[in-house]
Amino acid sequence: MTRGEELKKLIKDSGVSIVFLAEKLGCSRGRIYAILDNAECSASEIAGLSKWLHMTNEQRDHIFLSE
Repeated sequence: MTRGEELKKLIKDSGVSIVFLAEKLGCSRGRIYAILDNAECSASEIAGLSKWLHMTNEQRDHIFLSE
């Protein structure tokens, strides 16, 4: 499963929307879609996604730090 697929599943499971995440991260919906398409993420984006998707440290590390 790719990072984007894992993030999409977390978004679906969490019940939040792309619009909600974009607002909380201070970016556009397009940026969220770019991340879902495996674009590079900044540390603040990773922290925000981790927070709002209620990721464990293990989930965060697996999604963003593994290759």
